[in-house]
Amino acid sequence: MGPKLGILAGSGELPVRLRDHCLMQGRDVFIIAFNGHTDPSIVEGVEHFWTRLGSAYSAIKVLRDAGVGELVMAGGIQRPTLKDLRPDFQTLKFMTKIGSVGLGDDGMLTAIINYLENEGFQVVGADDVLGDILARDGVYGRVEPDAEAWADIDRGIGVARALGAQDVGQSVIVQQGFILGVEAVEGTDALIKRCAELKHSGAGGVLVKVKKPQQERRADLPTIGPVTVRTAAESGLRGIAVEAGGALIVDRDAVQATADAAGIFVIGIEVPQ
Repeated sequence: MGPKLGILAGSGELPVRLRDHCLMQGRDVFIIAFNGHTDPSIVEGVEHFWTRLGSAYSAIKVLRDAGVGELVMAGGIQRPTLKDLRPDFQTLKFMTKIGSVGLGDDGMLTAIINYLENEGFQVVGADDVLGDILARDGVYGRVEPDAEAWADIDRGIGVARALGAQDVGQSVIVQQGFILGVEAVEGTDALIKRCAELKHSGAGGVLVKVKKPQQERRADLPTIGPVTVRTAAESGLRGIAVEAGGALIVDRDAVQATADAAGIFVIGIEVPQ
């Protein structure tokens, strides 16, 4: 079953899935919830501690006192500016020690993981806890991409890999060969909604999500869930392609059912390394 699991919970469906899995398995769980990022409903009925990002260092002592052995980082956190962060003294010392100021997202996550492991915690990936969550190769559901969609997928892979190499984002939307948008700080759902205003007539675009070449696999792997699929359909996209073995699909049965009901495809794709 494993030691007590601490969930550093951001937004989205993944932290909820992790919590529910632990409760179903009878595994002890402790949630670190971040003001303005974590859905308050996730902490109901479980041990938890609320903090703001600017005083997150205090969570380390709380986790240690709670007997947490493993940590998992899950869900979206909008990266604040240093001004917005308003770090307290201990957190500022922590940030200075890991050298996070000026790092890109992936570099910062790697530094945080290294620091947490030096503090005695074992950091694991969401797919280490949820064995069935890693995307597999192939189509989820009844709808398959046609030749035009495959051309958009191939173009999206190249663009997303180039962006990822610069630690920019993991997602791109392509329609009929045109790049409608790339993911920056806003997150996937906001990207999809933004591109809904930019789409051309004819066959809808495709959302392509792949991990960064230098991706820290234990945090921030590309993730989709039923909400992503629903948002894509409502925004006129014709499908979603995610990297097989390099992306997470939260609640694959619900993802497949949602895609089938909306008449769009979801597919896991092999990405050349």
